[in-house]
Amino acid sequence: MSTLAEPKKSRALPPLMALTDRAAERLRALYAQPGAKAYLRISVRTRGCSGLSYDMAYVDEPGPGDEVVTDQGLTVLVDRKASMFLIGTTMDYTSDALTSGFTFTNPNEKGRCGCGESFHV
Repeated sequence: MSTLAEPKKSRALPPLMALTDRAAERLRALYAQPGAKAYLRISVRTRGCSGLSYDMAYVDEPGPGDEVVTDQGLTVLVDRKASMFLIGTTMDYTSDALTSGFTFTNPNEKGRCGCGESFHV
């Protein structure tokens, strides 16, 4: 007697990227500026003490190697080569008396350099 095993159910993957309310609010303001580019592209570059750093650029249209991420009614692009480093990442926007900018909470990070500019997975 032979039995067929039931196929394993695949588990849902986390979203490639999510935006906090603050990041979404800031992106809306940036996208609404006169002459602004249509999209923010996020990639990962090799640099810094820990090996990798986030890189952002504004572009007019998605490129052939871009993953399109939509969250909170906004679209950001993720370079396909960076997607394996960014799965499950949350992008936030912080502002204080000395600095302001987008920050990333990345569950794939194993460590950061002392200055916080680069990371490794």
